[in-house]
Amino acid sequence: MTRQKIIKLKQLKAFIKKLPKKLAEKAFLTFLGLFVLSLIFSGYIFYKYSINPQSELVENGKIGLKFKSETYQKILQVWQNNEEQFEKTDTKQYFNLFIR
Repeated sequence: MTRQKIIKLKQLKAFIKKLPKKLAEKAFLTFLGLFVLSLIFSGYIFYKYSINPQSELVENGKIGLKFKSETYQKILQVWQNNEEQFEKTDTKQYFNLFIR
């Protein structure tokens, strides 16, 4: 390494060591800066995953949902079986363990 690079690395190291103290001295401004950065970051993520995909669907004219009637009928059958099992439990007489 050249001498200039070593000097720059030492200056950078010294700056990084002083940075937490400087940020702590100006706590309110540090808070505001980090708050603004978090707003920008969260706004970008919200736009990318919420607003942008919806606009792409509208532009393409494609709707990603398709109703599958076979699957729906299977689910209805399972629900009906569960309902029948539930109704059978009402008619069954259980032995009371707490009576002598």
